[in-house]
Amino acid sequence: MTEFKRAIDLVLAYLDAVERRDIPTARQYVCEGELELMFPGGRRFANLDDALARSSGRYAWISKQITGRDAWESEGSLRVLIMGFLSGEWREGGAFSNVRFVDWFELRDGKIVRQHVWNDTGEELISSMKGAQP
Repeated sequence: MTEFKRAIDLVLAYLDAVERRDIPTARQYVCEGELELMFPGGRRFANLDDALARSSGRYAWISKQITGRDAWESEGSLRVLIMGFLSGEWREGGAFSNVRFVDWFELRDGKIVRQHVWNDTGEELISSMKGAQP
């Protein structure tokens, strides 16, 4: 197994654990002391607990359908890109699906040190609000 395949598998296992809210397992994949999580809107977190607490106020549940993945080496670190579509339900109710996302990861010494997330959930929320207006 190549180091790129191992890096992708590690990121996929992490994403699966986060989606299932299995935080002890998710923590095994990250370097908590050096962790940087950045989400849409420039929201930054240094640990999983704060990031998950923030998202739990936004979504009742969320799931990823992964359609692409890639890994490469850059500046002494492994980088992984995961992309696909989100589906889920807003905390206030209402379902969404087929919302694009891209997650970019940096790994060092077999641990995730950085995750940057881009997605169109803001666009989806705006669209659903406009659709609810008379």
